Amino acid sequence: MVKQVSKSSSIEPNLKHAVTLVTKMMAIPGKSGQEMSIMNFITQKLRGAGLPASAIKYDRAHKRSHINGEVGNLIVKMPAGAGRRSVGAARLLTAHVDTVPLCVGSKPTRRGRWIRSVDPSTALGADNRSGAAALLSAAVTMLERKLPHPPATFAWLIQEEIGLIGAKNASLRDLGRPRLAFNYDSGQPANLIIAATGAYRIAIEVEGVASHAGVHPELGVNAITIASMAIAQLQKDGFLGTIHKGQRTGTSNVGMVQGGEATNVVTPHVSLRAEVRSHNPRFRKTILNRFNGAFERAAKSVRNELGQAGKVRFESQLDYEAFRLGRREPCVVAAQRAVRSVLGKEPVLVAVDGGLDANWLTARGIPTVTIGAGQHGAHTVGETLNVTEFEQGCRIALRLATGTEND
Repeated sequence: MVKQVSKSSSIEPNLKHAVTLVTKMMAIPGKSGQEMSIMNFITQKLRGAGLPASAIKYDRAHKRSHINGEVGNLIVKMPAGAGRRSVGAARLLTAHVDTVPLCVGSKPTRRGRWIRSVDPSTALGADNRSGAAALLSAAVTMLERKLPHPPATFAWLIQEEIGLIGAKNASLRDLGRPRLAFNYDSGQPANLIIAATGAYRIAIEVEGVASHAGVHPELGVNAITIASMAIAQLQKDGFLGTIHKGQRTGTSNVGMVQGGEATNVVTPHVSLRAEVRSHNPRFRKTILNRFNGAFERAAKSVRNELGQAGKVRFESQLDYEAFRLGRREPCVVAAQRAVRSVLGKEPVLVAVDGGLDANWLTARGIPTVTIGAGQHGAHTVGETLNVTEFEQGCRIALRLATGTEND
């Protein structure tokens, strides 16, 4: 007589094992472009669970990155398993594996229902090892228990933190052209991210005229002065930081300023790096134009006694476009059902002001909802992982991967 496995036990991951996985993964260094070690860990666990080597593929997304990098996206395809779930809609689950440099040296330690780095000088790396571990837990569970499931593709993506490089350059064919897509990269599992802002990245080069600051300062055009005037004007006009213009909103920031080599030289060159964000593409362009205009005007206004003025080279590129999914988008519907099934509560649909791999996936024709797995305080030394929320995220991931979100 064949022993019957209850429905609830067949779709529950080993949560103790999942917490062990995420703890080990957060301790593995892997800033953007240096993801080989964490990818090796993931593939080792998948192979140990019975995944054939032929199902593992690394693409060449890193070769299209401005920093190159050690490795491309890790993509694992799991054809439909036997059973009633094998006829469900094909699905994609993604999570980025890179961390910000502040996470290098993380030493995760657990206290009660929270995990943080015992080293106070490092971030934890829950962003986004929690998401990567939730996917790994689901895949390993499916393999070890031979669970029936629809066609499922798992993608561990690279270089999200420096511009969503992995999602932007992944091959759509490799991703399997899914009907449903779910990205793991957030905090509370009950909050489903259906919208995110778009952003431009800006490079500004200010050219002045060098001269001796003590003997002939009047012959110099100080690039620092030009940059300062432009930034001050943007602040005065309300186009720096949080921006509210009627019903239109956005943000901007000048994050890097480099220039000057000596106090006795009128600075001839300054490099700046900045960004602008808004959910509204037209308003985002307006903010971008205000930046350009402020620097152009400042450059023309600073002249030496010979009438020479400064110059500005202004370059911008779209990092990622904003998106908003409808409530009835199939991936949103499925994610809501999974949350209700696991948490017994109504999910909250939210919009965020940061970029996600879902931005590029959606822009490329794969509508993608983002789900949380317990990370909090990302990019800070106070970063933590809420173990309860992580466990909930793992349970939801397994439901979505196996097509049991309605159970």
